[in-house]
Amino acid sequence: MSRDDTPQTSFAHPRYWPTWLGIGAMHVVAWLPWRLKLWIGRAIGLAAWRFVKRRRHITETNIRLCFPELDEAQQSRLVRETFVANGIGVVETATGWCRDPEHLRHRVTFLGQEHRARLQVEGKGALILGVHFSTLDLGAALHALYFRADAVQRPHDNPLFDRFMGRARAPYFDVVLDRHDLRGVVRRIKAGHAVWYSPDQDFGRDASVFAPFFGIPAATVRMTSRIARMTGAPVIPLIFHRNPDDRTYTLEYLPPLENFPSGDDLADATRINAVIEAAIRKHPEQYLWLHRRFKTRPEGEVGFY
Repeated sequence: MSRDDTPQTSFAHPRYWPTWLGIGAMHVVAWLPWRLKLWIGRAIGLAAWRFVKRRRHITETNIRLCFPELDEAQQSRLVRETFVANGIGVVETATGWCRDPEHLRHRVTFLGQEHRARLQVEGKGALILGVHFSTLDLGAALHALYFRADAVQRPHDNPLFDRFMGRARAPYFDVVLDRHDLRGVVRRIKAGHAVWYSPDQDFGRDASVFAPFFGIPAATVRMTSRIARMTGAPVIPLIFHRNPDDRTYTLEYLPPLENFPSGDDLADATRINAVIEAAIRKHPEQYLWLHRRFKTRPEGEVGFY
């Protein structure tokens, strides 16, 4: 039985009560005044920074590897800022999932719309190159005010939260595809749709090549160039971030990648990582450094975490 087929009555089991409580809290937080939401987000981030030691260790390791030019105090400050930004990301996700994003349109600056609009006029599908920023889900909701897209995602391990997440994302994605559904992605792009795909996580050795990411060999999926090759569709990077005022957001489409794919998986993965790295460096604290980006290592190399 798939997650979608799970009888809703089963979610009354006590093991799901904490999840229901979390879902209820997200609905409440989504409607709070902006300043209060920011305060709650910062409090969540600081609490996680102080008490979630495993994630703090992962973040510290990532920051140390990726920003060797920073001294120890600067790295520590960036770790703390990362937790704060991702805490705010929790309340931003609640806002994106539980409220109509139309009420935030006045807070959005959207650059590079002409790159996507041109593809729409031409009736072409596209592979949207996304990044795992803390603003991911709110960014997707804000993006839907301007353009429609499909999305690729990993199902959540908690079936109740997975159903909630799927229904919350449904209003701003036309179709949500499983990350393993290559045929579905290819079919949708060939039909003229844009599919949002974020390749900046470690999916293991079998699906990847080791390409530099912040100067560190990182398991990088070959799927991006494979999809582009199978569909002939352009790959168009989409970046988004919370502005320093903590009240407004910037979304930006970059020009479609030229001469991509090249036929060389390593060269293509290196190029994709360079695009993502450049986007991260603009607001490094807003990236999801809490995940083990360098989990899979080349043969014989000792793990970082």
